[in-house]
Formats: sequence, structure tokens, C-alpha cells
Amino acid sequence: LFGHAHDAMIAADGVLVASGTATLEAALLKRPMVITYKMSAISWWLAKRKQYMPYVGLPNILSGKFVVPELLQDDATPENLAQALLNLVANKQAVRELEERFTEICAILAAGLIRLMACQSRQLSGDHGESCLHFPPDQRRHEPPKRRRDTRS
Repeated sequence: LFGHAHDAMIAADGVLVASGTATLEAALLKRPMVITYKMSAISWWLAKRKQYMPYVGLPNILSGKFVVPELLQDDATPENLAQALLNLVANKQAVRELEERFTEICAILAAGLIRLMACQSRQLSGDHGESCLHFPPDQRRHEPPKRRRDTRS
């Protein structure tokens, strides 16, 4: 399938995908998915200790909630992954809801891209007033979790 990942995703009823940009690709293609990832025990421990976000998949991060199952580390067994994907694909209502959510994600990303392009265009024409990466609070989908301050001295 090297070089044909999009074709494979489009043809599939469901996709088992490693966490990363491939999850966004699957969402943009509106494919139901189960996200998985395994890393070294020490890396996992460090990531959990930092508590950046409760989810790792881009569709969940962009939604601000779990919309796609994530099976990580010890939960990512072949049996669990197969069962999760089969359960998802068999649930037609869940598939419809995912497709609707993925359509919303596409619209959010498109709106952000249009705004960024307009801002870049203004800056190229000499208007340097507003940062292109600043989004007013009313245009954010959700607030990211607050990072804990390191209280060690």
C-alpha cells in the first residue's frame, strides 16, 4: 500500500490508525477509525506525568472530547483493536455521527485556513497590525487544558 494510503482509507469501512497526522487524514476522508499508539514505558510515564491532554488523536483534540476510540499502550492488543474496530463499523448510528463530526472538523479547519490566508494577504500588502495566529476566544472550539506549573525549585 506504499503511496496508496488515501485509496486504502477511502475503500475501507473502518481504519485502524496510529496516532499522528494520519488520524487527521482519515477524519478529512470521513472514515471511521480506531486510534492506537505504543511507546516505550519511560516515554509513556513521562507523557502521562505531564498530563498535556486526555487524548492523543487529532480528531479528539480538535473536538475537545473523545469522538474516536483510542487504544494506547497495554490496551492496544490485537484482540482489543480488532474488537473496537468491528464494534465501531457495525454501529451505523455511530458511523453517521462520526461522519457528521468529521464534516464539522473540515469546516473548522477550512474557516481557520481562510482566516490565516486573509491575514497573510494583509501582511503581504503592508498591514502588520494583527498576528495571524491570534484567534479571538469566541472563535475557538474549546479552551486547551491548563498546564500545571512546575513547583520544584
